[in-house]
Amino acid sequence: MIRYYIQAMEPHMNFRKPSLAPSRLALAAGIGVAAIAAPAAAQSAADRTVTTAAPAPVEDDVHNRQGEYDGNIIVSASGVQELDLLAGTAVVEIKDVQRDAATGQIGDLLAKLPGVSATSFAPGSSRPVLRGQQGERVRVLVDGVGTADVSNTSVDHATTIEPITIERIEVLRGPAVLLYGSQAIGGAVNVIDKRIPTRMPDEAFHIDAFAGVDSASDLRTGAASIDVGLTDNLVAHVDGSWRKTGDIRIGGFQVAPALRADLLADAGEEEEEGELEEAAELREAANQRGRVPNTAMESWTVNAGLGLVLGESTFGASLGWYDTNYGVPTRPGAGHHHGEEGAEEGGEEEGEELVTIGLKQFRADFKGDVFLGEGAFERLKLRVGYSDYTHTEFEGTEVGTVFDSTGLEARAELVQNTGGTLRGSTGLQYNHRDFFAVGAEAYIPPNLTDQVALFTLQEYGTGPFQLEAAARAEFTKVKAQTLGIENDYDTFSGALGAVYSGLPGIRIGINGSRAERAPSAEELFANGPHIATQAFEIGDPDLRTERAWGLEAYARGSIGRGTFGLTAYRQWFDNYIFLEETGAEEDDLPVFRYLQQDADFWGFEAEVSYPVVDTGSFRLLADASASYVEAELGDGTAVPRIPPLSLLGALEAQTNAFDVRGEVQWFDDQNRVSGVETPTDSFTLVNALVAWRPLADNQNVTLQVAADNIFDVNGRRHASFTKDFVPLMGRNFRASVRLSF
Repeated sequence: MIRYYIQAMEPHMNFRKPSLAPSRLALAAGIGVAAIAAPAAAQSAADRTVTTAAPAPVEDDVHNRQGEYDGNIIVSASGVQELDLLAGTAVVEIKDVQRDAATGQIGDLLAKLPGVSATSFAPGSSRPVLRGQQGERVRVLVDGVGTADVSNTSVDHATTIEPITIERIEVLRGPAVLLYGSQAIGGAVNVIDKRIPTRMPDEAFHIDAFAGVDSASDLRTGAASIDVGLTDNLVAHVDGSWRKTGDIRIGGFQVAPALRADLLADAGEEEEEGELEEAAELREAANQRGRVPNTAMESWTVNAGLGLVLGESTFGASLGWYDTNYGVPTRPGAGHHHGEEGAEEGGEEEGEELVTIGLKQFRADFKGDVFLGEGAFERLKLRVGYSDYTHTEFEGTEVGTVFDSTGLEARAELVQNTGGTLRGSTGLQYNHRDFFAVGAEAYIPPNLTDQVALFTLQEYGTGPFQLEAAARAEFTKVKAQTLGIENDYDTFSGALGAVYSGLPGIRIGINGSRAERAPSAEELFANGPHIATQAFEIGDPDLRTERAWGLEAYARGSIGRGTFGLTAYRQWFDNYIFLEETGAEEDDLPVFRYLQQDADFWGFEAEVSYPVVDTGSFRLLADASASYVEAELGDGTAVPRIPPLSLLGALEAQTNAFDVRGEVQWFDDQNRVSGVETPTDSFTLVNALVAWRPLADNQNVTLQVAADNIFDVNGRRHASFTKDFVPLMGRNFRASVRLSF
């Protein structure tokens, strides 16, 4: 179970700390100045610590490389001791990635966390949903900068992150997350990977490896990495991964009951009119069960990086390639248009075409962390990411649409020394995206987005009361060249929080925020058929800035031997941007138009963990969590695709060699729907796993077997566009091994 940060972990890492000669200090300063001259970005590094309730395993000298020298794991937001403005932060460790990495996408990996759901469009494409927000309101980051893919453009576009190469994931919610951009108004997911090494291994080389299989998708996957110290100060890293699945198996009918009834009714009408072949196809689609066609995927990655460690300063760079091919399931019966001559001529053949996506991304990254001494500023942090991205949508063997995007994101951040009563960091961020699409579904014209931002985060006080503040000024230009339209947006976001830590082991606080988000190019300029969401989408170039007031109250800490976290929040949106059905049709698709209206979101997240039995060598841990969000537009109708109430309960027995866990996850039904949405039934998932660490002197060698959805339930995520015909995987048996030595 993932927990909120409560206390420091025991020291466990053994890093060599090379001496810093004066000449090398000068070199470090020179590199820092050169990096500032270019657009640069800082990966932030907070002093807040993280732990899990389980006994901490003996870690190796390369894992948790984002940790400090004393072994504390840090959340990536610089210069703040506790950073309570990120009250909803949760951290997923590498062992939890192994536990829950049942699919190849980051959204499904995080779906057990309180306040987190997933778009679950298909096994090859699933983004996180945070507090009911998705798409343009949730940023997915790699070590502090964006993934630079086009997954925010559409739910059928994959996120270019391979879960089995991840070191740690930070799920960030709350006001201060806007330090990462106005597109994080709903939250951010920050993935820490191993591509840029920042520590010297304590041995000649260090190897990590992972392999796994499953039954519900015929998964075969593997990944490996090696870190080698080339000199006393230079370390090299290489990693690669491969994943392949078949079509997913499910526990019942592919289509939801309402859609199945519609298909059978259409089949009856076709039969009455003598269209026996079409009637048979519709009945076959209605009765499809046991698997979801066209959900197979295959992906591979390769990355290489170099790190230079100069005492307390580090520099590094990496190059990487991501390649995936995955199926895009289409709505059964979508190719049949009853009573239309065009359906006989072309609709049936279109309905039989398999749509697949081939996605490729080249990525280059730079990271610098310059120690500045004992003055007002302790560190200069630099971070740059560049991406060249292409994905091709195939209709059968024919190329349908090609999406191209090149992006550059950079951050530079000055971190104050933490010795005084005022702590924090201040920085500059630059973001550029050049987007181009051509083909049958090129519903977004070519566009350029440029954004410059200034941000700061400050914490004041050393006693039981602390004040915290964050601010971001952002200047965005969105230009559609072929339309001759250029929109400029100047936005300002701020947050203020108060913290009280006078109760032993407990922190309570309240945060207020005012956030602003510029409309995206997709919301402004879309105009065309969008088959993935079964809609003809029309943007509005005159959309105004989206604004939201936010209030968040929280309590977290320890009571006795247990730990807990509780957060309640509310957001009041002005000019909330959303898609609404107009009632018209275009290209046999319902027309949806981007509109603006006020909206109100509120909800809570709760989590508790308590050791029922703790003898030192044996521990029986009880976990429970809950999350709920409700969202309503100004006219009283529901915001679409809002996840329902969810509860999770688990018991986990832990020893030095074994973990045995059983858990039950329940999702309520969702009847508050909007437009063409259909209600979603409640369902319950029962899961179990056994993890074995066979080597007493190396607990990073872990063998795991797991059973997900033991009772083969046919569950559907309400946040998904495809929930009516892409249910969650059925009963799934998994086995995996993780090695680190």
